[in-house]
Amino acid sequence: MQNAEIELKFPIVDLDRLQSLLPGLGFQLDTPRTFEQNTLYDTPARTLRAARQILRIRRYGDIWTVTHKRPGLPSGIEAAAAQSAQAPRYKVRIETETEVEDGPSLGALFQQLGYVPVFRYQKYRTAWSQPAYTAGPAIVGSHLSGAVLSGLPCAHCHLVLDETPIGDFAELEGEPAWIDSTLIRLGIDPATCLTDSYGRLFLAWKERTGSSAENLTFDEIPAAAELLQPSLP
Repeated sequence: MQNAEIELKFPIVDLDRLQSLLPGLGFQLDTPRTFEQNTLYDTPARTLRAARQILRIRRYGDIWTVTHKRPGLPSGIEAAAAQSAQAPRYKVRIETETEVEDGPSLGALFQQLGYVPVFRYQKYRTAWSQPAYTAGPAIVGSHLSGAVLSGLPCAHCHLVLDETPIGDFAELEGEPAWIDSTLIRLGIDPATCLTDSYGRLFLAWKERTGSSAENLTFDEIPAAAELLQPSLP
């Protein structure tokens, strides 16, 4: 399946509080907190990275998926997002993804074709979606001021909560209007939002901390270590 992926990340200050707000905002829980592991593949010369592409095998619970992401020339909503006056306001990629039965076998096949594992990252992910929304009031304190969301269909409006070895992050994926509305309702300052991949966030964290870790994994970054959130704009 191929589609245009439009998303933003933001660091989570209080994970429990954020999750407590979601049902009242019309979100439904799709997948409870589940361990996820990812491996990125590239050629030894890093040709995919140079072309701003990724090739990834992911295991989320018991489900294996293979994903390719690349820059594109989007149209319609995607073009508006990519060309926003606040660019890079959103991260826009063309994503091709499908489930596979045997991730390790696919990884071995990649290596036979000259693609080698270059980076691993892990997290605990909780996935939520919102089937419908309206533009509306913001969060006031810890309460939603106004009615529960209803109205416009939102088939691809997703929010995931990621607990990583270097901190907690949320990702919003959907139409730009929905992303902006959701930030308002959650009381999130757009200036704190990020378009960086977890790979880039990891490299920035390494630079700040001097860590010798080579992968964003719980075994290389012990939970007892000081976890620093990314520097905000």
